[in-house]
Amino acid sequence: MKPSLIYVELKTGHDDNGPGWIGFAGSSKSGATIYFNGKAFKSLKGSSFSANYYEAESGDEYWISGVKKNGQDRHWAGSGKVEIDEDAIAPYLELVNLSALPSNIVPTRLEPSEFNQEHHDRENEAGRHDYEAILGRRPISRAVGHLTRLSDEK
Repeated sequence: MKPSLIYVELKTGHDDNGPGWIGFAGSSKSGATIYFNGKAFKSLKGSSFSANYYEAESGDEYWISGVKKNGQDRHWAGSGKVEIDEDAIAPYLELVNLSALPSNIVPTRLEPSEFNQEHHDRENEAGRHDYEAILGRRPISRAVGHLTRLSDEK
């Protein structure tokens, strides 16, 4: 699958002022997992107000979207620098029709955005159906959905 240019912003603990990044993302064959900056992300499937993905290992919530052509990727109420991967600068400038990066976007080198066997193994380890363990690993919005479904099945 061709890597996509995306915008990623950490929401957990930051609201609309979390660190932001622009770079290329990969995805699993099914599209259920997004790989970006050395991390694996899963969809919150609408269960959070300000985030749409969570980081599979930490449970931290993020906003992930395609890069906007008008360059207004950060939430209107947010502020702060956005880091852009050095390999994404030229495609980003072409997309937003600029000749130089805006002052709030700073070049950096991000980690590879590709499938990592370690991420896959952690996601599929034995005992993933232990819902108390999931409660400790996933954001509360995800865990509540699982517990609600369990109680409905009884």
